[in-house]
Amino acid sequence: MTPPKATPTGFVRKTTLHTVADQKRQQQLASFITQKMQTKQGIYTNYVDTKTRQSGAATGHELLSESAGMWLQYLAEHHQYQAFRQFYQATVKTFGDTGQFSYRYDPRSKKRFAVNATLDDLRIIRALNLYDAQTKTNRYRQAAASHFAALKAGALKDGKLYDYYDPQTKQTAKTTSLAYFDFKTLHYYENETKAGRKAYDEQLKVVQGGYLGNVFPLYAASFSWGTLTYSPKNLNTSEALEVLLHLAEIGQLKATSRTWLAQQVKVKKLYNGYSTAGSVTNSGQSTANYALAAMIFATANDQANYRMAMRLVWAGQVTQPSVIQGGIGDAKTHQSYSYSNLTALNAASY
Repeated sequence: MTPPKATPTGFVRKTTLHTVADQKRQQQLASFITQKMQTKQGIYTNYVDTKTRQSGAATGHELLSESAGMWLQYLAEHHQYQAFRQFYQATVKTFGDTGQFSYRYDPRSKKRFAVNATLDDLRIIRALNLYDAQTKTNRYRQAAASHFAALKAGALKDGKLYDYYDPQTKQTAKTTSLAYFDFKTLHYYENETKAGRKAYDEQLKVVQGGYLGNVFPLYAASFSWGTLTYSPKNLNTSEALEVLLHLAEIGQLKATSRTWLAQQVKVKKLYNGYSTAGSVTNSGQSTANYALAAMIFATANDQANYRMAMRLVWAGQVTQPSVIQGGIGDAKTHQSYSYSNLTALNAASY
């Protein structure tokens, strides 16, 4: 696949809302990640390792392509170009598989899981384009286009985006998480041809069709291509907020969604799970969700709400002496997850 003719400058953000205090906190967080979470192969899922592994989810010192994409985004954003080049090479070595990336790797058993997670691939592709836009070079445009071509051969077949593709069984997932539609990246690759533009319009319709209504203005968790129906399952708030962020990036965030989110942040009641009717199903709260909220507000150029969300993000940072000082986590148990750390890190770049 040849790279798009358009330069990837659209991946560079124009507005800056973070403060000097945010930058200082961000540097402390980046130091923690570099010193305590990063290895030659990737970034630990949790600072604390686990004796036993779980089949369904990564734990402990397993590595995720999700973390790799988020860290690459940070490195490109902050002009750490040599570190970016080294980490991208490591990412391909650890997760690279037939052009797409395995979603998970266990360094203990050296097991690389067969399937990808499509959003993670799109994040890595976006980071490569951001590097070229920042450096005004063409170093990674072909590599990014090749990764996108691998998605088109598997998890993005015929314009339909699926959660994953298994190159061993040649099977795709039956459903698509609405959080996986990274519209900015999809548009960059699909805007060049008539077929691509048609596919993009259909993808946007799929997400917009999942809107749950003005009373609870979030989106259904997933869509089934087989039955053309939306899942009635409870929402994981991180995924629900990824949907809003992707829509905000293309100017499609509904005012109702933004108002609802601002209200939850204001009263510090942004919970980890909701039913499709809007009742709370998981009353825990996470720093990552406040960081995602901050990104959404920043993308909508809403400085007041960005500041309010970032104050709650930094409330999750460990400032007292601890092995995880500087990180996002629990100072006593030392539990510190890559997703929370990296989402907070990137929110502070806006």
